[in-house]
Amino acid sequence: MNRTVLISGASIAGPALAYWLDQYGFEVTVVEKADAVRGGGYAIDVRGTARDVVDRMGLMPELRKAHVDSQKVSFLEPDGTLIAAMRPEAMTGGAEGLDLEVRRGDLADALYTPIRDKVEFLFGDSIARLDDRGDRVDVVLDSGISRSFDLVIGADGLHSNTRRLVFGPEEEFHSYVGFAFAGFTLPNEFGLSHEGVVWNIPGRTAVLYAHEPDELVHGFLTFEQDEPPYDAFRDPIAQRDLVAAKFQHQGWHVPRLVEAMRTSDSLFFDIVSQIHMPTWSQGRVALVGDAAYATSFMSGQGSSVALVGAYVLAGELATHDNHADAFAAYDHRIRHFVEENQAVVEVGRRILAPTTQALLDTRNQALRASAEDGHQGRAANTGLVLPDYQ
Repeated sequence: MNRTVLISGASIAGPALAYWLDQYGFEVTVVEKADAVRGGGYAIDVRGTARDVVDRMGLMPELRKAHVDSQKVSFLEPDGTLIAAMRPEAMTGGAEGLDLEVRRGDLADALYTPIRDKVEFLFGDSIARLDDRGDRVDVVLDSGISRSFDLVIGADGLHSNTRRLVFGPEEEFHSYVGFAFAGFTLPNEFGLSHEGVVWNIPGRTAVLYAHEPDELVHGFLTFEQDEPPYDAFRDPIAQRDLVAAKFQHQGWHVPRLVEAMRTSDSLFFDIVSQIHMPTWSQGRVALVGDAAYATSFMSGQGSSVALVGAYVLAGELATHDNHADAFAAYDHRIRHFVEENQAVVEVGRRILAPTTQALLDTRNQALRASAEDGHQGRAANTGLVLPDYQ
């Protein structure tokens, strides 16, 4: 059986996979291009089946302490007047009192801590070359380290280097949702606490998202864009200029958000997109999490799907005699779950970013009705019952 595994990526899927493989007796190495596990970040949700995964990892007490517990999301007219406010679960199909909402850095640290002394971590490095020899994978890292492994797993995100090296250019698997966005932080000058505020005009969305009242708030500016703005990806000035141009002469706190975006040293710019692949493995290499099936932030399911995928991939490797059968079982067991959660992006797009006035009016009418009757969305996040592998 294949017992040595290299995992590329130490965000969410990578450490979760490393944890379970270590539990099953595999010898695991994780390579991560950052110098350490990344802290901070906006809050992400762990809900549905993924909640069962972290429970089986024994992480529930720690994650409950880190729970930021957003109380409401408010939707505003262009002039800042309230349309409707509701519990976050009313939009996400989550379960009030059960879902976990934690900062990305807190989740990453919780996943890393139990395995930091059991698993080899190579920080500040990345895979430069892969050579699948049939009976092993020869790997050369950017640092010049050369090693061989039985298996290599790419858990290195939406813009996966592993996927590019083995499966081909990102464009072959990339599905653009039609929006670009900028994320950044700014002082909480707005009196917000444990809540989000969403402002819209057709094709434009501005969001403020607050944890504790004395912490920085997270700002997001999202806009419709017919084609991905590739020319801006490597040019921070062009990114800021593009975003600012899309939000000229707007009301509410939009001018303050644009100003903060212009000067932020924490700016993150990207497009809203998904990854769709006909297969998540080739030879002795497989993908997990966003590298294989990114759902996009408009679905709100990315981290949860990554946790479930890591659990299932490790379990199938532990219970099959060869990697090919394990990879096929992994695909078969969760592909429907993945596709259901990727489809949630359509709901997220209708709620967060209507592109015409007619769609915005329809959205607002639906929000008012949902706020009145407490209707909750469809819970794709519970669409898989975890198998028992131990």
